[in-house]
Amino acid sequence: MSGHSKWATTKHKKAALDAKRGKLFAKLIKNIEVAARTGGPDPDGNPTLYDAIQKARKSSVPVDNIERARKRGGGLEAGGADWQTIMYEGYGPNGVAVLIECLTDNRNRAASEVRVALTRNGGSLADPGSVSYMFNRKGVIIVPRFVVEDAKKGTKSEISEEQVLDAVLDSGAEEVNDLGESYEVVTEAGDLVPVRKALQEAGIDYDSADSSFLPTMSVPLDEDAARKVFRLIDALEDSDDVQNVYANFDVSDEIMEKLDA
Repeated sequence: MSGHSKWATTKHKKAALDAKRGKLFAKLIKNIEVAARTGGPDPDGNPTLYDAIQKARKSSVPVDNIERARKRGGGLEAGGADWQTIMYEGYGPNGVAVLIECLTDNRNRAASEVRVALTRNGGSLADPGSVSYMFNRKGVIIVPRFVVEDAKKGTKSEISEEQVLDAVLDSGAEEVNDLGESYEVVTEAGDLVPVRKALQEAGIDYDSADSSFLPTMSVPLDEDAARKVFRLIDALEDSDDVQNVYANFDVSDEIMEKLDA
């Protein structure tokens, strides 16, 4: 899964610099609204909301926007939309399995945009259940490797993989993967909050803590196929209704470096 993880962390690093920053902001704001509506507007009593706010802050979403979304979702301010979560399943180039998680106030529009993105980029919609069995729901926490100690002096301290392991192993973490610029901590979905809290108690900062879908089997891709799959994922993520795209490809580090170049 090294290539898949590298792709995930490449996207993670680029997110703050993304030309579509407005789109990223909108998706993070939606997450906050839905979390507040589902579990209440108090982040201290709603771990999902806490993590949604943390991720938005790390992505430089203005505090005012975060607060308004929290209040709208929690019913403290008018204007919240009726967001619905819908999961679509499909296949991409080379038989790559794709799960597409939408958060939308218009099911017909979401279905249409997903279908168009798939068919225009060598993919197709699949029947419910035909793809999802290849994925497990997991908790994924991204921990930055370097922490800025003094921005003016440019000094950084490095967190070791061993430090992360020591902090999380007793709280339910399954594995820690070194992604280069960051570490990926994988947990059972139900252990996400205890593991995140264990990191905080150890004084280790984290960028995001999300419920995610990780593939149980992967399809190796060459450079040409990887380009096609990434093009499809970009097209899907370009839709305002699409929150997350999960896929079961594996790309070698060498090919990832060529694509990044």
